Amino acid sequence: MLDFLGFKNLDELTNTNVPSQIRLEREMDLPQPIDEYRMLKELKQIAGKNKVYRSYIGMGYYDTIVPAVIIRNITQNIGWISQYTPYQAEISQGRLESLLNFQTMVAELTGLPTTNASLLDESTAVAEAVALASRATKRSKVMVDPFLHPQNLDLIKTRSAPLGISTVDLCIENPQLDKDVAAVVIQYPDTEGRVQNLEEIITKVHENKSLVVLVCDLMSLALLRSPGDLGADIAVGSAQRFGVPLGYGGPHAGFMAVGKNDSKNTLSRMMPGRIIGVSKDANGERALRLALQTREQHIRRDKATSNICTAQVIFFAICNILLKRRQFIVLELKLAGHTILHKDYFDTLKVQVTDINTVKKRAEQKQINLRYFADGSVGVSLDETTKAEDLINLVSVFNETSDLNEDQVMEALAEIPSPLIGNSIHARTSKFLQHPVFNSYHSEAQLVRYIKRLENKDVSLVHSMIPLGSCTMKLNASAELIPITWDSFNGIHPFAPVKQASGYQKIFKDLEKWLCEITGYDNFSLQPNSGANGEYAGLLAIRNYLIHSGQPQRNVCLIPTSAHGTNPASAQMANMRVVVVDSDHHGNINYKDLAAKAEKYSNELAAVMVTYPSTHGVFESSIKDVCDKVHEFGGQVYLDGANMNAQVGLCRPGDYGSDVSHLNLHKTFCIPHGGGGPGVGPIGVKFFEKNKVVQNFRKKHLSPFLPGHSIIPIDGRNTGAVSAAPWGSASNFILSLLPITWAYIRMMGHGGLKKASQMAILNANYMARRLEGAYRIVYKDEQGLVAHEFIIDCKPFKRSTGVEVVDIAKRLMDYGFHSPTMSWPVNDCLMIEPTESEDKAEMDRLVDALLSIREEIAMVERGELDRQINPLKMAPHTLSKVASDSWNLPYSRELAGFPKHWCHHKTWPTVGRIDDQFGDRNLVCTCPPIESYQ
Repeated sequence: MLDFLGFKNLDELTNTNVPSQIRLEREMDLPQPIDEYRMLKELKQIAGKNKVYRSYIGMGYYDTIVPAVIIRNITQNIGWISQYTPYQAEISQGRLESLLNFQTMVAELTGLPTTNASLLDESTAVAEAVALASRATKRSKVMVDPFLHPQNLDLIKTRSAPLGISTVDLCIENPQLDKDVAAVVIQYPDTEGRVQNLEEIITKVHENKSLVVLVCDLMSLALLRSPGDLGADIAVGSAQRFGVPLGYGGPHAGFMAVGKNDSKNTLSRMMPGRIIGVSKDANGERALRLALQTREQHIRRDKATSNICTAQVIFFAICNILLKRRQFIVLELKLAGHTILHKDYFDTLKVQVTDINTVKKRAEQKQINLRYFADGSVGVSLDETTKAEDLINLVSVFNETSDLNEDQVMEALAEIPSPLIGNSIHARTSKFLQHPVFNSYHSEAQLVRYIKRLENKDVSLVHSMIPLGSCTMKLNASAELIPITWDSFNGIHPFAPVKQASGYQKIFKDLEKWLCEITGYDNFSLQPNSGANGEYAGLLAIRNYLIHSGQPQRNVCLIPTSAHGTNPASAQMANMRVVVVDSDHHGNINYKDLAAKAEKYSNELAAVMVTYPSTHGVFESSIKDVCDKVHEFGGQVYLDGANMNAQVGLCRPGDYGSDVSHLNLHKTFCIPHGGGGPGVGPIGVKFFEKNKVVQNFRKKHLSPFLPGHSIIPIDGRNTGAVSAAPWGSASNFILSLLPITWAYIRMMGHGGLKKASQMAILNANYMARRLEGAYRIVYKDEQGLVAHEFIIDCKPFKRSTGVEVVDIAKRLMDYGFHSPTMSWPVNDCLMIEPTESEDKAEMDRLVDALLSIREEIAMVERGELDRQINPLKMAPHTLSKVASDSWNLPYSRELAGFPKHWCHHKTWPTVGRIDDQFGDRNLVCTCPPIESYQ
């Protein structure tokens, strides 16, 4: 590849296109790399420093039992965790079906018809619900239940303030409602475990034309009245306790469900997050897709009436066992003289004990974590893993002596009547989980086959490269994924005492130090649990810094057209006003336009958001001048770290003028993409202000404004949290996130990380050079090179043949490939990023496919293929279509389904081209009614 491009070695290539004034001329101060065996041995020793206590802290986090069939066939299966976000629906039907199942489960448990395919965690879901209610009602006050989980209260405050939403405490018994109240937010059951009658307050709130948001425990909804039954408008929460371990905080899927609150379906159309919708394909068959824009009509399917109820019975059984164990504890505590402080509760007790210090001492001896309230009482939250032995230990913590044995406990549990909620006002009467998907797989063989059927419908990195520009889809080393099953990482509650997580703290400190060295920043926060959340946290740090330095008027954010697509939305969430900066013909920031706008808004300039290398795929030679100019007029530089994988070992943002960046660990630092998440977006910041024009500033600059946490303090920071857990998505059974990045850096060292960046750049330039001629490369730098990604122009084909970029994307499926990023950041173009992990043979295969497609376009241009009915316009072709007896297309089956020799062993699209407009007009986001299966 170097010979093909005319370079002697990798250093000569990267020294040519990385500007000399920003180039890193030394080795990074990182540990010497080690091999996989030694890395795992070292990581095992670090994990051993964690102490896994039995945690009954609750607060939205519970220990779980993960079925072995899931461990083996999903969490340890790269064919399940390496897909991209299912934007290309025809080759993502398996992932889409699994997400639709999730939505259906949430819809039926909450009793609300429209759900999304998960949010970051419960707390961010609560904050999103507050923003949704404010948008929908056009009101700016939210009344908040003081008995929300503390982290939920924290996130509401963090996210509401920049949006101008005020929060006041809610008294459920006597709410002081007024015309400015957008919504009331209530935890159900609340953080002390209490279950309250909410009918009266919900009626009053609706009379005030305000909305009701219930923050739910999904498991409790198997027995408690659903939010839909109660009349709530929005339900949010976490699905963590449905088989996802504690993992020191995540990732755990948050959810949101909304009702039909008006004839225009305002909440459904405005709900954040991804919605999986049911549509149809070109052949009239049922097909799933991402319904990114909800349109006019919303169809609410009728509730199923079948008596098939296996899944419902299982939920009742789990809850019944759980509540029997809870009742056993209640009886024992009362016998010992302790007081249970609430009358109605689900799985959590608040106990007024006779001697709190003795309870704490015994709990520590038994290696048990309880929740200790400020008023001296104790919280106990039971979960599905609580067994007879655990009950004995719990009793002995609260009572001076306990001579119980397991047989006695089991006998006592058998005598406790059920159901414990019975026919009370809190009891659920509506059915749920009636669909065949929840009731058809009764053996491991059946379940394994279903999982495999879903997996086989998706194109993932086990099949071919996924050449997505800006998303860095690289295959992750198996050695990095091995720790995902270690209990020493998965079994720790996020609010356990920090001393129990010494192994985690070692990993955090290592990562913060290494990431500072890699980026040139002075401090890092690992809390943001997605790239977009990292952007928001970084801008929030800038906003809070400016307010505290006496410059609240600074709210203008300059965003070049070459910046990453989420930047404008993040700026608006941080209450900044977006001003767009033009690009030049090389794809660089137009420096003259930037300088003019920085001067124009000099008194209001808060920040510039730039992506480097730019989203146009070039190393901008003026980047240092851009940073200096923004600093000259009092602004801060936010550098989006999405493309950090082209910089590691070559240049450092903190050196050339950036003040803050987020990093996409699921891109540069090897966390699997997981079909769209979960991710981690830590932010790095500078300590000291470079801007000498502004005299009123803090010595530590942005560092004090990194996210803190109200429950577990982090480095004395007072800034609000941006995620539910102190260290965000630290780890869990699904993806051991931060340990994966730790392992990646530990095995790579300076030399490996630098070579990875160089190989990404080499691969992109090789592919661009091979494609040049057949396609126009839209942007190149002054040396005629691209960075780690490049954009090919497809606009001429639309003019000459009517072939659009979407037709090329769909046709690539017939060649067994996922399309590159389509129509972004430039309309009617494809943005291609091969990453460093693809070899020449795989890249040549994709290039050959694109060249073959170019020849098919030429055949249309020459009149050899019909302008309307040709392989591109009709793509993708399913196996059933190609094998059908009724083939009536004016080109051969071979051209349709086997255009290249490797297509005889490709992954076929399982549905034809999907009708997006039909799906938007007829939004259905749960499994079809049972009647449709008959």
